[in-house]
Amino acid sequence: MSGPTLEAVRAALSKIIDPAQGKDIISTGQVQGLGVNGERVSFILEVDTNRGSAMEPLRKAAEEAAKSVPGIVAVNVVMTAHAGEGQAKPASAAPKSAPPGFPIKAPKPLEGASKRVPGVDRIIAIASGKGGVGKSTVSSNLAVALAAQGQRVGLLDADVYGPSQPRMLGVSGRPSSPDGHIILPLRNHGVTLMSIGLMTGEDEAVVWRGPMLMGALQQMLTQVQWGRLDVLLVDLPPGTGDVQMTLCQKAEVDGVVIVSTPQDIALIDARKGIDMFQKMNTPILGIIENMSSFICSTCETVHYPFGHGGAKAEAEKLGVPFLGEIPLDLDIRIASDSGAPIVATKPDSPQTKAFWDVAENLMKSDAMK
Repeated sequence: MSGPTLEAVRAALSKIIDPAQGKDIISTGQVQGLGVNGERVSFILEVDTNRGSAMEPLRKAAEEAAKSVPGIVAVNVVMTAHAGEGQAKPASAAPKSAPPGFPIKAPKPLEGASKRVPGVDRIIAIASGKGGVGKSTVSSNLAVALAAQGQRVGLLDADVYGPSQPRMLGVSGRPSSPDGHIILPLRNHGVTLMSIGLMTGEDEAVVWRGPMLMGALQQMLTQVQWGRLDVLLVDLPPGTGDVQMTLCQKAEVDGVVIVSTPQDIALIDARKGIDMFQKMNTPILGIIENMSSFICSTCETVHYPFGHGGAKAEAEKLGVPFLGEIPLDLDIRIASDSGAPIVATKPDSPQTKAFWDVAENLMKSDAMK
């Protein structure tokens, strides 16, 4: 017997009429990212920013309609404010990939001038100008190193299109939500983790536009039960896009750490990232040079495949701290792929010492005092 189909769910939702528009929510394009994963349905309900909480009955009706389809046992609806009145997108514009299964209630914005996440003392973003420089590997090892120093550490994997922290920290399974609002994060190696990757399969693409990204990031900031944290590290996607801007606008970010490799092509993009954060009035806490050197396992000769000292020179040029060098090393890669960062598995290794040095230098920054 086959399970519930996308067509069956769409047909059920097409019976839900938005009174304000006099049309069903499928034909108006208000249902975005509709997907069926086994017994679970998830989709985004886009609403006019001026209607907000008044859309709750419509959201509830859409949830019940999807749940009425035989074989469906769980429905997750994210309600986001996007198009204005009469500006809803046509149904053909809906992305073909389903969004993750976030809790059903829409997030509330951070309140007050401080825009602080409740219980979180400080937020530090880990960023890079371009992909492939090892930012996520640095983030996971830095999180474990800070936790080992007695810090209460959270890690928010905001790299929506390439979430890798669940694999790197050895965490699996979906976070639970006891009330359909609060998201309970997972924890390993002394680090509390939340990631889009926990909501999707490893091979499942996340096909989202800007409003979806912003809504998901805000949910992970405000609806995750982080508890008491000394620091929340945010592993950002590469570049200077929606996620970076949203984080700086929606939350008070105490500083950003830039990860780069030594070669000029990476440093060019790192400068752009630094420039963006400076324009957002976010302090630059320092630069890390990743893949700085390679030691031959046979002759023990030190090689510099991407050059050496470029990030340090750039830090000096910009007048920001240089936090340290991380080697290009096979053991670091193997440890990350196995779900146990090298800081946790080989505490006495030279590679771990490199991460410890970076963590200690970061602890000296004003943001951590």
